[in-house]
Formats: sequence, C-alpha cells, structure tokens
Amino acid sequence: MIFFQAGVKVYQGRKTLAHALKDTKTAVKQLNNLVAALIVVVTAVIWLLLMEIATTKVLVFLLTQLAVAAFMFGNTCKNTFEGLIFVFVMHPFDVGDRCVVDGVQLLVEEMNILTTVFLKLNNEKVYYPNSVLATKPITNYYRSPDMGDTIEFSISFTTPLEKIGVMKEKIKRYLEDNPQHWYPNHSVVVQEIENVNKIKIALYTNHTMNFQDWTEKNQRRTELVMELKRIFEELKINYNLLPQTVHLFPIEGH
Repeated sequence: MIFFQAGVKVYQGRKTLAHALKDTKTAVKQLNNLVAALIVVVTAVIWLLLMEIATTKVLVFLLTQLAVAAFMFGNTCKNTFEGLIFVFVMHPFDVGDRCVVDGVQLLVEEMNILTTVFLKLNNEKVYYPNSVLATKPITNYYRSPDMGDTIEFSISFTTPLEKIGVMKEKIKRYLEDNPQHWYPNHSVVVQEIENVNKIKIALYTNHTMNFQDWTEKNQRRTELVMELKRIFEELKINYNLLPQTVHLFPIEGH
C-alpha cells in the first residue's frame, strides 16, 4: 500500500510538472509574439526614415495614430505589462500549486500572461486577471514547509488532573507511534475555563507534510481526531452542558 501511494504521488508530480512546463512555454510564446510585433513596427519606422520615404507629415500622422491607439488600448497595455511582471518576475506559483486567495483555497490550473485559471475544491473554475493577483497576498501551500495543525476540544471542569495527565501521555504516544505522519513535538494548551463548567483545550501538532495534498492532510487529521475520541472514551472524559431551567405553564382547556 505504501509503495502504491508513493507511485501515485510520483505520477501526480510528473503530471503537474508537465502541465507547468506546457503553460510556461505558452506564456513565453505569447511574450515572443508581443516582442516580435513591437520589433516589426520599430523596424518599419526606422526603414521608412532611412529610405527617406517617411516625411514630416507621415511621421506626424503616425504619431497621431499612435497617440489614439495609446488612448484606446492604454489600460490593456498596462495590464499586459503588469501581467508580465507577475508571471516572469514575481512568479508566486506554478501550475498544480494549491494556494489561498481572498481566503478561498484554489488549485492553479492554467497560467497566461493576462489571466490565471484556478479550480476550487468543487472543481469550479475561477479566472483572475494577473494585474489583480499582483495586488493580493497569496498563500502557496506547495512552497510551504511542513505545516502545523490545531484541534480544539472541551472537557468537563470536574475532570481529575490525573486523567488529564494520562490523556496527554496517550496523545504523545500516538504521535510518537506515527512518525510518518506527525512530528513528536506538540503541545496541549489549556485555553480557558468557561463558566466554571468546561475547560477549553487545544492540541497543536505538526504534520510531516505541507497542505498541498489536501486529501491526505484531511485523512491524517481525521485519524488523529478519532484517536482522541477513543482516548476520551477509554478514560471516560466527557463534557456536560450546564443544567437548564425549564418553566412549564398550564394551558387552559387541557
């Protein structure tokens, strides 16, 4: 099973790399087309000047048309320039990277000079102009180091300290017994005591991976939560709501 999962990860990595190289070639090709068009225009103007074909009136006419074009397509040129800077200089992600933009988790599917195409978790496509992305903070899971996780839970205020100590030991043993999934360093922190009724606790631990593989991350977290449930049941640690006052009023005719 381990070898199968490793093979799947290698295949996915090679597939992502192939898509990234393809999109990089596409972006470079688009850039080459833009530069080639600009060179053709500049060469034509220089040739007209050298051949003394372009008179003052012709140059004035060309400059006038250029000014009109700049007025009409100025915003497009600005977006194109910002897109070039974003794709080739900033380059915050590659195809296949899992990112967070505006608090939404997205998977990079396609990169162009002007736009980037993302996929949401439900495979909904989202198109972002690169000029807009350049102004936003972007979280990149793929380029992040091994990441931490937090699990919060509450136990009864009457839980003996001895049981809490045993609970911590069992959590520590579980993490140490699964080094392929978790680092042994962790912390169990008491956040607060609420209404002298429950103790809010948070478990801070570290995965041996980042969150690029979201499915694997969720599976590991689920297994840890189920282990916590087993520990609570074994130690009979629970939490009960405060008693609620209920008022009953007779209804006429009943």
